[in-house]
Amino acid sequence: MCGIALSYELRFLDTTLRDGEQAPGVSLSLDEKVAIARSLDALGVDVIEAGSAITSEGERKSMKAVANDGLEAEICSFVRVVASDVDAALDCDVDSVHLVVPASDLHIRIKMGSDRESVVRKAVEVTEYAVDHGLIVELSGEDASRADLDFLEDLYKAGVDAGARRLCFCDTVGVLTPEKAFQIFSRLSALPAPISIHCHNDFGMATANTVASLRAGAAQAHVTVNGIGERSGNASLEEVVMTLESLYGMDTGIKCEELYPLSRMVSRMMGVNVAANKSIVGENAFTHEAGIHVHGILADTSSYEPLKPESVGRKRRIVLGKHAGRSSVELALRDFRINTTEEQLNQIVQRVKELGDKGKRVTDADLQAIAETVLSTQKEPKVKLQQLTVVAGNTVTPTASIKLQVNGIEKLEAGTGTGPVDAAVNAARRAVCGVADVRLEEFHVDAITGGTDALVEVWVTMAIADRTITARGAGADIIMASVEAVLEGINRLMQLEEARTNG
Repeated sequence: MCGIALSYELRFLDTTLRDGEQAPGVSLSLDEKVAIARSLDALGVDVIEAGSAITSEGERKSMKAVANDGLEAEICSFVRVVASDVDAALDCDVDSVHLVVPASDLHIRIKMGSDRESVVRKAVEVTEYAVDHGLIVELSGEDASRADLDFLEDLYKAGVDAGARRLCFCDTVGVLTPEKAFQIFSRLSALPAPISIHCHNDFGMATANTVASLRAGAAQAHVTVNGIGERSGNASLEEVVMTLESLYGMDTGIKCEELYPLSRMVSRMMGVNVAANKSIVGENAFTHEAGIHVHGILADTSSYEPLKPESVGRKRRIVLGKHAGRSSVELALRDFRINTTEEQLNQIVQRVKELGDKGKRVTDADLQAIAETVLSTQKEPKVKLQQLTVVAGNTVTPTASIKLQVNGIEKLEAGTGTGPVDAAVNAARRAVCGVADVRLEEFHVDAITGGTDALVEVWVTMAIADRTITARGAGADIIMASVEAVLEGINRLMQLEEARTNG
């Protein structure tokens, strides 16, 4: 275990569905909660905190659906130090409760208007009540990092005597440091029950504090997918897991190759984008542009990658821009089965850098177009737009009709969607269905100028089978720009498939 000696078997409690959903603007439906819970269970987490049962009737229905879905993970509800919260949790058929008790004098005085003795007494009463009703209790000290440690130990010991099976230390406002965390858990690991660490990321140290606590004897880490949560979020599931796996040589029991697909699912369902530079799951985590880096990657991937992208369910990406070198351009061209002379390659590299110097992101489709121009082999597009009509409004379902010429054959199709852009893209995809079974994997819009007549740039990632390509469209009409980008991607993918078929 390379430096980590645990007194208990390491466990993960994932609180994406509770603490994560408390992120501003996030609200999950019942089906979304169940879908995420199933993925967490398949990933291998030990406990899923499915929500806070006292929140609402809708929350209770969602939690009950998760609890009755036949998952292997223990299903948990957050509860306050109030018996009615436990009753609400019981109605949801959960296995356990995360009983959170104010531990710092600040929280005891301000939140509860109480004193230490009363808090301990109340914690014991509610713990006994939950245990008597068949629930596993994890007794949690809220704002523990600002609490008196002697009092905190007394609270924990009283809770264990009352039947609590697990304990938890909450760094509620993220003020721990790794050194302090290690010191605290070296002491708390001697308690008569396993103790968890629950960190917030206000100072960007949630992962470091969680790992330090585990190294010092904590038995369970509270985490969320993508580190989502209130304010700056929580300790990130993927960061904690991969730090333990890759840097400390631990087998966490987590199916690491499912981390990225889960990250994408949670981001999409919660409507919270993952920062491009986010470790492990951010768009740029395994993306390389600088020529010297790409040259090193081609020789040995470990030269500029601390772990293999496949280990977390990802693929390496080489992108092109002003920092691109011959190695990256040559690699991309090879992937497109485009052969060049030295002089042609130099011309292509120069044109790529010129686009990059103008602040442009060079897509795969751009590179193909540049290469075809240099090689004077520009190909007639296989899919041409002839006509597009879109109907949308507050009382109609957005509907689009599109006329395309596909391999010289006229195709007329219609599609509906959640908005006019979605309807137009769906109509285009239906028109080429059977000729090219394409998938739209990513869609992104940037405003180039301001105002209601702003120019927009649409970026898409399209895929056929295992081949993907990025393409873009631009214009004042977002619908036309979107269709332009999609058709560009479809044309390039069809050309690649034709090249692969022809060997």
